[in-house]
Amino acid sequence: MNAKAPLLALKDIRLMDGQTPLFDGVDIALDRGVRACLVGRNGAGKSTLMRLLAGLIEADSGERYVTQGTRFAFVLQEPEPKGITILDWTISGGAESYLAEAELYAFGIDPQGPTTSMSGGEKRRAALAKAFAEEPDLIFLDEPTNHLDIFAIQTLEDRLKSFRGAALIVSHDRTFLERVTERCYWLYDRRMLRLDANYSGFDEWRDKVEAETAESLRRLEKAIERETYTFYRSITAQRTRNEGRAARLNAMRSDFADRIKAMDKPMDMVLDSGGVSGKLVAELKHVSKGFEGRTLIKDLSTRILRGDRLAIVGPNGAGKSTLVKLLLGQIPADAGEIRLGSKLDVAYLDQGRDALKGDETLWDVLANSGSDSIMVRGEPRHVAAYAKDFLFREKQLRQPVKSLSGGERNRLQLARALAKATNLLVLDEPTNDLDMDTLDLLEDMLADYDGTLILVSHDRDFIDRLATSTLALDGNGRTAETPGGWQDFIRQNPDFFNRGATPKEIAATKAAAVQIKTAPKKLSYKDQKRLEDLEKLMPQWQGEIARLEKVLEDATLYSRDPKAFDATMKKLEKLRHDLDTGETEWLELEDKKAALTGQ
Repeated sequence: MNAKAPLLALKDIRLMDGQTPLFDGVDIALDRGVRACLVGRNGAGKSTLMRLLAGLIEADSGERYVTQGTRFAFVLQEPEPKGITILDWTISGGAESYLAEAELYAFGIDPQGPTTSMSGGEKRRAALAKAFAEEPDLIFLDEPTNHLDIFAIQTLEDRLKSFRGAALIVSHDRTFLERVTERCYWLYDRRMLRLDANYSGFDEWRDKVEAETAESLRRLEKAIERETYTFYRSITAQRTRNEGRAARLNAMRSDFADRIKAMDKPMDMVLDSGGVSGKLVAELKHVSKGFEGRTLIKDLSTRILRGDRLAIVGPNGAGKSTLVKLLLGQIPADAGEIRLGSKLDVAYLDQGRDALKGDETLWDVLANSGSDSIMVRGEPRHVAAYAKDFLFREKQLRQPVKSLSGGERNRLQLARALAKATNLLVLDEPTNDLDMDTLDLLEDMLADYDGTLILVSHDRDFIDRLATSTLALDGNGRTAETPGGWQDFIRQNPDFFNRGATPKEIAATKAAAVQIKTAPKKLSYKDQKRLEDLEKLMPQWQGEIARLEKVLEDATLYSRDPKAFDATMKKLEKLRHDLDTGETEWLELEDKKAALTGQ
């Protein structure tokens, strides 16, 4: 292969998942020094494709090309360090000891620490250090930001930007991908599509591709209708079957069915806030909490009201989950007073998914009574039908929870939590292992939720789209709360997390704050959705106003039907008010959009 050849390439790869094709002619080439993301819905085969690229599994057909001497490193979704010390494991792949130590320290890991008592975040950071220490030509990162706090994610971003090799990344973290990628690969319709641009351009490109696909399917459907009409008309007229035309028609029908079956199917998530809680959801007055002589929360006072969307942020181990348990009354405070509101229906999705027992089946989790039905927001539904809404196949229902992937366990926990009405939803790292489409759907659902939301997350984009206020913990007892999301917090508190930090860490935090100030902005998901809704509603209101004004032109209406006249007048008055306030709101959102984008 010549000097310009890619490090690694797959050509015309085909692979079956049971009776269903997973890949049908996939082509991909990974070039030297290019950082690319791999995007696709859950179940599209992203992790499987990475394993094919790395040579860990083989395809049913197709070719794999590797430039001689290319070195790979692979960070799995759930790494499991082995050995007596973390350093032992880090050098087990051939890395030099001094490089391994340097990378471990860069990711905040003690090289001499034991591998037996590591948290999920420590395992992830150690796996990343191991991969970079091996000085690969190509690094595969499968959901690398899972279990990392925001600061570790920023460390990874910096490390990738200085990395001279190539990288292929699977991640749900939009901000992370926008900061590190130069190319996008999209597993769509069992094939690979390529965009030579940063991930920030992916959504617009995806929408265009999906629109073109929908139009292609529409044309194919019309062609089948025409061919079917011609074919059966021919039989009627000639009493003979044209076998060539029959084969062509069957092929068209089969192609249409396969393409429909392969299209992405979104989860059918619905969130019901049920009964209205009291205005006060929770109040903390001068609350302190610590463990083993370490103070995590000191003299915290805050109030959560009905409809608030509170994001809780901070480094791993800072006490975020502890604060959630205090808020829910699950653990007592060391000092201070905690008061919970009335009429609370709570749903809590914990980060560790501790509520899911590994030996239970999906059926057991969803219908713990052992019946065939599950009560979904007060109505009985068959377990298999409800599970299908969350993209589970019927054959999976008898599998144990421990056999599920991280994304599947997350979806299962969502399915169980959303089956009942809840007016207080507590989500601890809900975005882990979710694909982009499911994450978009979750954001959409939460944006329309009229209950109270408490969100613990390291996903900066997710926080910015949903939070109305952000409460930060530094891990040393200090807390701070500001209106808005992560970017708003850092703007207003650029030095909050720097107490006790090294000069390098302080400089990195300040650089992140500058980047936030100078980066292009956009409307939040909720504001953008409201703007789009108003653009649809205003013409409808105008049309209905014109219709009612036409009705009132009848001078005899009042004398003939006073009730109809009054009802029409009241409806017209309401519509005019809606249009007036809607136009004002639309102008405000347009002004906000222009201010954010600088246009």
